Amino acid sequence: MEMTGGEAVAAALEQLGVRHVFGIVSIHNLPIYDAISRRGALTPVGVRHEQAAAHAADGYARATGELGVVIASTGPGTTNTMTGLFEAGFVSSPVLLITGQIDSSHLGKGKGALHEAGQQRLMLSSLCRRVETVTRTEDIARAVIAVAEDVRAGRPQPGAVEIPIDQQYRRAEVVVPDLRKDSAYVPDADAIAQVAAALSAAARPVLWAGGGVVGAGAGPALTALAERFSAPVVTTINGRGAIPEDHPLCLGALTTSPAVEDVLARADLVLAVGTRFQGNATRNWQLAFGGTLAHLDADPEVIGRNYPAALPVVGDARIGLELLLETAGPGHADPGHAEQARRAAATARAEARARLGPDHQQIMDAIRRHTPRGSAIVRDATVPAYLWGDRLLPILAPRTSLRPASAAIGPGLPLALGAAAGNGHPAVLIAGDGGFMLHVGELATVVQHDLPVIICLFNDRGYGVLRGFQARQFDGRMTGVDLATPDFPALAASMGIPATRVSDPAAFESRFRDAIEAGGPALLDVDLLALSPLSLRR
Repeated sequence: MEMTGGEAVAAALEQLGVRHVFGIVSIHNLPIYDAISRRGALTPVGVRHEQAAAHAADGYARATGELGVVIASTGPGTTNTMTGLFEAGFVSSPVLLITGQIDSSHLGKGKGALHEAGQQRLMLSSLCRRVETVTRTEDIARAVIAVAEDVRAGRPQPGAVEIPIDQQYRRAEVVVPDLRKDSAYVPDADAIAQVAAALSAAARPVLWAGGGVVGAGAGPALTALAERFSAPVVTTINGRGAIPEDHPLCLGALTTSPAVEDVLARADLVLAVGTRFQGNATRNWQLAFGGTLAHLDADPEVIGRNYPAALPVVGDARIGLELLLETAGPGHADPGHAEQARRAAATARAEARARLGPDHQQIMDAIRRHTPRGSAIVRDATVPAYLWGDRLLPILAPRTSLRPASAAIGPGLPLALGAAAGNGHPAVLIAGDGGFMLHVGELATVVQHDLPVIICLFNDRGYGVLRGFQARQFDGRMTGVDLATPDFPALAASMGIPATRVSDPAAFESRFRDAIEAGGPALLDVDLLALSPLSLRR
C-alpha cells in the first residue's frame, strides 16, 4: 500500500498492538505525529521532557505488559531519552524509541544541519539491544516491527529506530509485515525434567521470584507451583506482585532480613526464576542458599553470573513454570516447612515495622487500605520508599509495583503517569521533594491528559537520603542537600490539581481516601519533618 513514512510508522505500531505513545512533537517527527492523529488508532501522550517520555513508556510497559513507545526528535530530543532508556534496560522493560534524523542527503556529512547528531546511532547502541537507521521509506514498517520484536524477545531490552525526516514525508509502496508467531523461549525438556524431579523430592523447597516472573506473566504458574509443593516464595523488589503478598506462601521481598535468610539457608532446594540476584536482594551477594540451586531465566548470560546453579534452565519463565507443573509429580515437603517460613517472614515484617515508628506505620497502612488492588503503587528514590514502600507496603497484584530499579532519583512521576495511562486505575506515587523537582513539569502532562495520579509527596526540604549518608560519613557536614522548594500545593493548584498539606497520619488518611474516591489527580504535601523520624539504618 502506498503511504508516507510517517504513516508507515503508525501502521507498524498498530500492527504491534500499541495503544499509547509518549513524546514531544518536533520538526523531525511531525509526519509521524500527523499520521497518528489522522489514523486515530493510537493515543499520543505529550510530555514536557523527553526523559519523562522514556520513563512514562517504561511505566506503561511495566503496568500493562505491552510495548512502551517513545517518539522523540533527533539530537537533543534523543539525548534527553537516554536516562529513561538506561532505566528500562536495567529493569528489563520493553521500550522502543522512534526518533527522527536529519535529511538523508546530509546524514553523516557533518554539515551542521539543524539537530544533526552524526553519532546518534552509536550513542543509542550503548543502551539498546538493537538500533536501526532507515534510509528508505519502503523499509520503515519492517524496521519498526523487527526492532520491536527483538525488544520483547527473551529478557526485554530497549531498542531504537531512527528515520530521516525526508523519508518520513516521502510516499512509497510499504508492506507492513506480519508479526513473528513464536517469540517465547521454550526450555529444554531434559533440564525441566531434572528440576521437576528435584522439586518432587525436596523436603524444604523455596521459590525465588524476580522481575522476570512479572514480566513474563508467569505469576499464576508460580503461585500454582508454590501451592503444589508447599513451597514458600520470596521475591526481589522487582518481583513483587508475582504472587499476592496476602497469599499464605508469600514471604515478600525480605530476603536480607535474618529470619528470612535463615529460611533460605535451611532450604534443600531453591528454584530461582527470572532473576539475576541483584545486590540489594542478596546483601551484595553475601546471602547464602542451602541445598541445590535451580535457576530458570530467559537470558543465559545471567545464569551463574552471581550464584552457580546446579540446575540451570534457559527459557521463558511462564513456559518453564507451566512445563514444571505438567512434568512434576506430587511434592514431599516437610509438613511444618511452609508454616515455619511464614512465621519467619511475619517476624521479619514485625521487626521492620517497629523500626518505622507509629506515624509511618499508619500512613503505610492507610495507603494500602484505600488503594484499589489493581492500582499501581510507584515509589521514587526517597527515604519512605526505601524503608517501607519497597518492602513492607503490601503488593497484591502483578504489574502494580513500580520503582526506579537503577536507584535513579526522579523517575517516579513519569513512571506513574505512564502506568495510569496504561491500566486506567489511579496510580499512587510515593516521592520526595528533591526527586520530584526533576520532573515537576509533568504535572502539566497529568492535567492535560487527565491522568489519575495521586502524589504522596514526603517533603523534608532536601535530599533526605543523602543527608543521612553525609551525617554518618562526614562528621555531620552537609553539602548540597538542603533545597529551596516551592509551595507544592500552590504549584499543583495553579495547574488545576487538587492539593493539600498534611502533617499527621489522620489528616493524611482523610485526604488520601478523598483523592482515591475522586479518582485523582491529586497532590498531598506531607510534612516529613512533623512525623516521627525515620532512619536509613535498617
